[in-house]
Amino acid sequence: MGNDNTDFDVIVWGATGFTGRLVAAHLLEHHGAGGALRWAIAGRSREKLDALASELATETGQDTRALPRIVADADDGASLDGFVRRTRVVCTTVGPYAKFGSKLVAACADAGTDYCDLTGETQWMRRMIDAHEARARETGARIVHTCGFDSIPSDLGVYFMQREARAAFGAPSPYVKGRVAGFRGGFSGGTAASMMNLVAEAAADPSVRKLLVDPYGLNPRDAHRGPDRPDRTGPVFDADFDQWTAPFVMAAINTRVVRRSNALLGFAYGEDFRYDESVLAGSGATGWLKASGLAAGQGAVTLAGAIGPLRGLLGRALPAPGEGPSKEERENGFFEIRFFAAAPKSAGSEATGLYGRVTGDRDPGYGSTSKMLGQAALCLARDEPTTGGGFWTPASAMGDALLLRLQKNAGLAFEIVSA
Repeated sequence: MGNDNTDFDVIVWGATGFTGRLVAAHLLEHHGAGGALRWAIAGRSREKLDALASELATETGQDTRALPRIVADADDGASLDGFVRRTRVVCTTVGPYAKFGSKLVAACADAGTDYCDLTGETQWMRRMIDAHEARARETGARIVHTCGFDSIPSDLGVYFMQREARAAFGAPSPYVKGRVAGFRGGFSGGTAASMMNLVAEAAADPSVRKLLVDPYGLNPRDAHRGPDRPDRTGPVFDADFDQWTAPFVMAAINTRVVRRSNALLGFAYGEDFRYDESVLAGSGATGWLKASGLAAGQGAVTLAGAIGPLRGLLGRALPAPGEGPSKEERENGFFEIRFFAAAPKSAGSEATGLYGRVTGDRDPGYGSTSKMLGQAALCLARDEPTTGGGFWTPASAMGDALLLRLQKNAGLAFEIVSA
């Protein structure tokens, strides 16, 4: 933990945005304002922060008069530096991060302030790691990207499955599969904007395109590379689930985060560990047709995103940053991801593997994501650190402590199930 002599444990940056206010509401409901948890909301406008505090008081029934409000300018390095040095953790929801997040990461790395965000922008994460890892290690800043639906359920799900595999078989699983079984609720406007920005960068820069298809694109530069290949693009039958599967749009970030976790954990899952993700589509001809349709639809969206005029039309069809579902829609949402961890050879020929699942009790894009991010920030601020400074993943930075918090306070469940 880098920055200890501070006024606050957590500052929520971008609190007046749609997802930021959900994070603030989560912290307020669990910890109140002006209590043992020293936290604040921050943004560019004092007027908007005051309005947010008033609205949160009405929504939660909590007294927000003692909730500190910090005004800062994301484009002003001195302004950012001033507020990040006042807190142990900066929790930010301001994306697309490739457009609006680089100066904040640099400021946190320089100040020794821990940091967590919701990004799924592989190309930006790679740039931040390369630019600021050495400084973060010097100052003790723990920088943790992907602390929302991308990629906590995948990253902590694999971490959980490997923990259970070691307990059951005495060794980690050489191959874990993640399969999206269902969800209700759409992607957030911020996620959509980040995806469109990523596609635009890829269309303009061959090096970004090369990075995006590299299954080990987020691994440490000197890390061993394993057997995984580029993500699947078509329907594939999965015998372990007895269903057809289709490509999952978020596999391109989730799988890279899981592989980076393995490397950062000293290859705790094994140097030949494999991981992939897809969507369960059902069995028989109906399952094949559904998987084929999902694959074709994702391919069409990807193609449209790569063509300038079509990208503009696609962007107008997606939710805008700041937009989101109603409270009722968020509370009626859910997600379920199933896992299969193959048994290691040392377990004998009779052992096939373990099945597990991760579930969330709110929609993935907003309700669950905001709670995951809030708990990640609290974990960094309050739980005993197991790592020094640097760029980490949720599993490698927080592991068991975050697993406990997510199940106790964020409505997630991690469990072993029957096939």
